[in-house]
Amino acid sequence: MNHRIIHFELPSEHPETTMSFFREVFGWTFQQFGDMPYWLVVTGDRQAPCIDGAIMQRMHPDQPLANTIHVDNLDEAIEQIEVNGGTMVVPKTAIPGMGYYAHFKDPLGTIHGLHQLDSEAK
Repeated sequence: MNHRIIHFELPSEHPETTMSFFREVFGWTFQQFGDMPYWLVVTGDRQAPCIDGAIMQRMHPDQPLANTIHVDNLDEAIEQIEVNGGTMVVPKTAIPGMGYYAHFKDPLGTIHGLHQLDSEAK
């Protein structure tokens, strides 16, 4: 069982300003992903332990930073979340060619992401 945090999403009203700050202060690098306002982040040398993530355009004022947890089976994880008092915020959604994601609130209301790898996701 490998349920590690594998990704973060940092929403920003001004992604370019946010990227400039983290580039100058920490040396992070960024690459636009697709046509949307979403930039993949490399936080350091991948030979060392690290978590990479993304900077994205904030979609609503209360959108929090979200950490994403890897799961082998998203459907089973969703079932366990609901049985243990969590609630789904974003249902299982395909990322074509990459896998599936979902977002949930834990029993205290903190939002987290889930990700299952699946190269055949459509």
